[in-house]
Amino acid sequence: QVQLVESGGGSVQAGGSLRLSCASSGDMSKLNCISWFRQSPGKQREGVAVMDTGVDTTSYSDSVKGRFTISRDAAKNTVNLQMNNLTPEDTAMYYCAARSCGASWSRMQPSWYSYWGQGTEVTVSS
Repeated sequence: QVQLVESGGGSVQAGGSLRLSCASSGDMSKLNCISWFRQSPGKQREGVAVMDTGVDTTSYSDSVKGRFTISRDAAKNTVNLQMNNLTPEDTAMYYCAARSCGASWSRMQPSWYSYWGQGTEVTVSS
């Protein structure tokens, strides 16, 4: 019954910003690790941001650190990804995913995540 739906993708010029949202429904009480992944053609799926909602901690990949911010809006059952100073290298399909956190909560291994959204496309032009 868990469902994740991403929104907010689109096209933007380099240096611009986008805000992605991941709306959840169903019983998310045990799925306290929420991550954003991205995948572009010819590249591996990459985790860019993760939040442990149980302790309000976040972690980011080096490629987006300082530019992206993951946050939660508990009232709306959403997790957001604010993306600033975008570059063409950020072009990808972006997915949100959820799992129950383990000791290695910040590890963003795609195979560890059981729940995924359908993705939202982000295109950054130069």
